Amino acid sequence: MNQELRRGLILKGIDGFYYVETPQGIVECRARGIFRRLGMTPLAGDHVQIRIFQNGDGAVEQILPRRNSLFRPPVANIDQLTVVVSTCEPSPNLFLTDRILVGAEAAGIEPFLVFSKMDLKSADVLCGIYRNSGVRFFCISALHGEGTESVKSILAGKITAFTGNSGAGKSTLLNAMFGGLYLQTGEISRKLGRGRHTTRQVELYSIGSGGYVVDTPGFSSLGSALSDAVTLENLPLCFREFRPYLGSCRFASCSHTCEKGCAVLEAVQEGKISHSRHESYTEMYREMKEKKPWMKKEKSV
Repeated sequence: MNQELRRGLILKGIDGFYYVETPQGIVECRARGIFRRLGMTPLAGDHVQIRIFQNGDGAVEQILPRRNSLFRPPVANIDQLTVVVSTCEPSPNLFLTDRILVGAEAAGIEPFLVFSKMDLKSADVLCGIYRNSGVRFFCISALHGEGTESVKSILAGKITAFTGNSGAGKSTLLNAMFGGLYLQTGEISRKLGRGRHTTRQVELYSIGSGGYVVDTPGFSSLGSALSDAVTLENLPLCFREFRPYLGSCRFASCSHTCEKGCAVLEAVQEGKISHSRHESYTEMYREMKEKKPWMKKEKSV
């Protein structure tokens, strides 16, 4: 039987079907049984080797090495994570935002912040909190198109996941940048089996220039998934603004929460590290120290 091997990128997987983008088009595939025996599951974002059969269907033969992977939501090889935070309606949940930023740092995913709804409320307070964080941020009004081109400029050639609390304006931003992203994917969506399957899953959307965006459902679940990469040992390093002061504390075992002679606490008092960010760090540290699950805690501005 004449069969062809191709390399491709999984755009979506659902109900045992995987939709793989190749230079010749999208191929509907099943995964080989060996993955189940090995305890492996192909994920959206996986680079794979597939076998094409005479009827045009395919089989995932090999999953190429991953840079990173998440299982809540199930996605692999994320380059960047954009966290959309609204200035109001809903009020920002700063602890959960910091938890996601820290988790992305630990997982080797470059994080960005987008402060939305500037037409309703200024982002000055949020900018002040994150100005020294080392995390790049953008201030936008998707309604008026303000700032959206700056966000769009960082997406070329990357797989970028977008997340945000419900109502923060994530979908509005995506549609503002790409002229109705979801409406334009009608032809691809038919190839991806929408209509046949109803379960909502993670999906990669091509935006040209070699870039893809991922609309990740579940702001809280993403935070929980990313937190798996964080340990007590690497937690201080995951706050980028802490790094210049680590190693300068009076005590080598300093937790950077309450000790005298702590260089991080001195930086907080001097305004070099925001109080809000340090409060998030302290809460994460205490919960991890006590082996309690990370919980959402709203801290509004």
